Amino acid sequence: MKILRVFFYLSFLAVVTTSGTVVGQKLDNLKKRVAVVDFEDRARYGHHIGRGLSDMLVTTLVKTGKFIVVEREQLDKVLAEQGLGMSGAVTPQSAATAGQLLGAEIIVTGSVSEFGEKKSALGGRIPKIGGKISKRSARSVVDIRLVNTTTGEIIMAEKAEGKASSTSLDNVSLPKLDFRNPTHWDRTLVGKAARESVEKCVKIIDKAMKKLPWQGKIIKASADGTIYMKPGSEGGVEPGMEFVVYSKGEELIDPDTGLSLGSEETKIGKIKVVSDIGEGKACKAIVVSGAGFKAQDFVRIK
Repeated sequence: MKILRVFFYLSFLAVVTTSGTVVGQKLDNLKKRVAVVDFEDRARYGHHIGRGLSDMLVTTLVKTGKFIVVEREQLDKVLAEQGLGMSGAVTPQSAATAGQLLGAEIIVTGSVSEFGEKKSALGGRIPKIGGKISKRSARSVVDIRLVNTTTGEIIMAEKAEGKASSTSLDNVSLPKLDFRNPTHWDRTLVGKAARESVEKCVKIIDKAMKKLPWQGKIIKASADGTIYMKPGSEGGVEPGMEFVVYSKGEELIDPDTGLSLGSEETKIGKIKVVSDIGEGKACKAIVVSGAGFKAQDFVRIK
């Protein structure tokens, strides 16, 4: 009898585990949304280096396949509407506002504090060529800040440093910056240094994202119980997944700092995804339980 009970228990456990997989609850595949603002050029390097490195970061984030990255056009539009056309004008509070409008969990700001290349002579000449041997080194340092769009807090601020060096003739001309040609750019010393600093930024963002809860949003709630929410398959959401819906109440503001402490929330029900729409940018769901669903309600795992 004891063996029989163990067998039934193991069978039940297997069914539960399998069911979780069958209904598509692969929660680790849910992608969070991130936006990247142009970095400030505090290194005074010029050549639009702030925008160049932020664009490199966006491209690298997309290639990881781990995030939904807000498109540049969407970000620029929201920043312009908020009167924040330049990166230097973005504060944690204004970044949080822009991030909420974009549906991003994190908005990335920062500055390029060091960037460039220097050369030091090593002495000696190469016969028949005449150029002196020199050592060239490049350095790229990005001070990155991650803003939680829910609270406006800077949840992480770190330095991402990249270095590269080479020994060459001092009469070798340096290639010009060309962000539009990444293959050529990545072969330059400054390009290699920049690439290393950007890849470190990605690791910082990935670490911070893992600490934040995933969240979706209801786009429309029809009278017949059909719910439209975002994201869809683009964000790892699949048919069969079930989510809990929360209605947002009054925002709570810290009277001393002026920062948001979140808002009052009411759990109003549960929905189940039935199909993908909008090329994966959204999906259609049905009501499992509850009522009173409306646009802008939050969708969470639990």
